Amino acid sequence: MPAAPLAPAAAPVGRRSALVVRLMRDRVALVSALVLAVVALAALFAPWVAPYDPYFTDLPKAMQPPSAEHWFGTDNTGRDLLSRVIFGARNTLMMGLAGVLLGGALGALLGILAAFYKGLDPWIMRAVDIMLAFPAILIGLAVAAILGSGLGAVIFALVVSTVPDVARVARGAALGVMGMEFMEAGRAVGLKNRTLIWRYLTLNCISTVAVFLTLRFGQVILVGSSLGFLGMGAQPPVAELGMMAAQGRDFLFMAPHIATVPSLAIFAIVLAANLLGDAVRDVLDPRLQQ
Repeated sequence: MPAAPLAPAAAPVGRRSALVVRLMRDRVALVSALVLAVVALAALFAPWVAPYDPYFTDLPKAMQPPSAEHWFGTDNTGRDLLSRVIFGARNTLMMGLAGVLLGGALGALLGILAAFYKGLDPWIMRAVDIMLAFPAILIGLAVAAILGSGLGAVIFALVVSTVPDVARVARGAALGVMGMEFMEAGRAVGLKNRTLIWRYLTLNCISTVAVFLTLRFGQVILVGSSLGFLGMGAQPPVAELGMMAAQGRDFLFMAPHIATVPSLAIFAIVLAANLLGDAVRDVLDPRLQQ
């Protein structure tokens, strides 16, 4: 039996190193990555980084403006806003990562299976088209309304809203790989379907899907925060940036910092994620290098 042909590596080590170097030379990408890293580390080590208990109420100090004691001020119940933003960023990032990773994995699987099995393609892609006909926020509202409010419901809604976009991208990338000679060679030597799907299709589509997910991350954060703002996400007293912004809107004229601080945190996270995703796409897309 002839030896199985080797599928081309998704990204050789030397090439990955060169891509990292090129990405590091982009100042916008570097600053964006630094912002996301600082936010992620602060969220990860929130119990040790936060200066106060985010759930401790101190009514005599309610709605205090930013000061040396409370850098971001206090909310309407006297809780330290900096501490709540740190813990809120933890829940917001957790929702975004779960939505991107779980939705990305499921969407990539569906897209690759649709490209490989022609009989499944119409069924999978018509279901994807139906899901794409509804805005992500509408899908999120429907899922959250059915399952009830809470972080779990929002994560499920984000996964569902992420699947169709990723499935289309993965299918397009997989169809391009399906037309390459090594796929025909793999079939000719009798490789099993699972080997062709994993070693030949999936590994050569990972980079395309990963780039898309970096671009998608900011949108997922925004949708999750919007659901929290509408009351479908985390419930008090749990700290979550969208819900915190919603709580502060009743005090915009008396203490605007209660709403603006978590809103600015969402803005910084989404902007940094989008800029980093654009930079990653520019580095990895050879058409943009010409």
